[in-house]
Amino acid sequence: MSDLGTLSTPHKTDAIIIGAGPCGLFTVFEMGLLDMKCHLVDILDRPGGQCAELYPEKPIYDIPAYPVITGQELTDRLIEQIEPFTPVFHLQQMAESLERIGPDTPSEGHWRLTTDIGTVIEAKVIIIAAGGGSFVPKKPPIPGIEEYEGKSVFYAVRQMEQFRDKKLVIAGGGDSALDWTLNLQPLAENLTLVHRRSEFRAHLDSVNKMWSKKEEGLINFEMGQIKELIGENGVLKAVAVEDKEKNRTLIECDCLLPFFGLTMKLGPIANFGLNLDKNLIPVDTEKFETSTPGIFAVGDINFYPGKLKLILSGFHEAALMARQAFRYIYPEARLKFEYTTSSTNLQEKLDVDDRKKQAG
Repeated sequence: MSDLGTLSTPHKTDAIIIGAGPCGLFTVFEMGLLDMKCHLVDILDRPGGQCAELYPEKPIYDIPAYPVITGQELTDRLIEQIEPFTPVFHLQQMAESLERIGPDTPSEGHWRLTTDIGTVIEAKVIIIAAGGGSFVPKKPPIPGIEEYEGKSVFYAVRQMEQFRDKKLVIAGGGDSALDWTLNLQPLAENLTLVHRRSEFRAHLDSVNKMWSKKEEGLINFEMGQIKELIGENGVLKAVAVEDKEKNRTLIECDCLLPFFGLTMKLGPIANFGLNLDKNLIPVDTEKFETSTPGIFAVGDINFYPGKLKLILSGFHEAALMARQAFRYIYPEARLKFEYTTSSTNLQEKLDVDDRKKQAG
């Protein structure tokens, strides 16, 4: 269910999840197993976070039971998994302010969150699953690049077919640049990878595969930096690459894909009164609770010793976090651990969902 927000009566729920990426979506499932309702707030226009927005067709290899799955496929499966728990999405909105209503004891008072368009949501607990916050691609310092953005310069690959039979230049030396070099090469008429040096930050396996394809003549590699775009009215015809000796090489191309990473902006979350550490939120590893009782953080936004920024780790964090959230939302109830194979609550939800689908 999606709700673009209103200025009327506040929405009331058990938990507010800030961020609708994979970790935020799986949090809905873990909360739902314990009969807790969730509303999600996300600045993007659809669920999925970076997986859906920036890497929808990029293969992911470390999701259990899926030898390979794309970012969009993972998002679709997670949304299907949480349908029985009827989450409410407040999309294209930013969590702007947060205030405590009533006693400071989490089980007695509650939180009131207001978004930048005036939507008000009240809940017992807040779960921050906002990745690194709002994210924007790092743009190369090339004069006039704005004219070409969205026409022949792209910072993300949303549909691979868009680049079939095109002359492509990919710039960068990290995982994204190497991954898309390998994935787009079979589609492109020709493809050139540009990087300022011959060493790469990407996984060694990807680097080895890239050099192998270069030796086979399937891709080109140019060492240097792109200094100029040549074209008109947003239509790219070539890029000028300059090496350390200031020698320039023109590379004919239809599209430029610069992959220099993302700039993360924490946004209003930085003003929530949390004990931040370098724009990350420290949490304990028992409950994944922040320095403020009743506010939790899962996924890339949090920090603790030994933290791994993996979707898989965020799923684990959501499972443990939900148990403490239950104690705040149902302070008088006894928390009983159940496997999903024996969870009557889950089975009832699935039965109802099946009946709805069969009905139409």
